[in-house]
Parts: sequence; structure tokens; C-alpha cells
Amino acid sequence: MDRRKELRQEYLYRSVMTASPAELLVMLFDACIKNVRLAEMAMEDTPDFDKVNTYLLKAQRIVTELISSLNMEFEISKQILPVYDFILRALREANMKKDLSQMPDIVEILSAQRDTWQQIAKPARLSLDGEVLCG
Repeated sequence: MDRRKELRQEYLYRSVMTASPAELLVMLFDACIKNVRLAEMAMEDTPDFDKVNTYLLKAQRIVTELISSLNMEFEISKQILPVYDFILRALREANMKKDLSQMPDIVEILSAQRDTWQQIAKPARLSLDGEVLCG
């Protein structure tokens, strides 16, 4: 079991180190969505508030990283910032109140952002002669 964990960590490390900036953003959105969904699962049946807190804090850290990565010299960053701020506020409020009723909407917004970055990342996977480099 320990070896599997090592292999998974090595795979993640190599994936991150070889990813384009757009692919890194896709990874961040995927991780954020995953943590929000895990928080929702932790609230089902017998709520585990410690797990909910852990997952929502991870999601908040990811959104904070997304915010800090914005280059405010570009107009698009100025348009994206309020969306990220909204998501961050919703995650914080959900964590404080342990009310995850807004999380499906948050996942929808995150998924749309991820899908956009996936489309941007696709051309980056192609070499100049059109061969697929990865994926």
C-alpha cells in the first residue's frame, strides 16, 4: 500500500511539472470541484463536520490561489476576479454555517471555468506538426 501511495505522488508530481499553465488551471479547478463534492458527501447521512471543514478549507485555498494567479494588467482578469470572489465567499459562508445548499451552483460555475481552460489547453498539447504530445 505504501508503494502505491509513492507511485501516485510521483505521478502527480510529474503531471504538475510537465503541465502547461492552462493544464495547471484545469488541475486546480478539478481539485476544487472534487473537494466541494467531498464536502457535500461528508454532510450526507450522519454529517461529519470536521471533514466538511477540511474539504471546504482545501477548496477555499485553491480559489485563493486562483485569485492570486490573476494578472490584473489584463481586462479578463478584472472580469474573472468578481466570480472568484463570489465563489470564495460562498465557500466560506457554507463552511461557517454548514449549509451546503449553494454548492451545486458553485460546482456548476467551477465546472464551466474548468471546461473553458480545458479547451484552451487542448491546442497546447499539439506539437507544431500536429502530433499529439500527451493525452
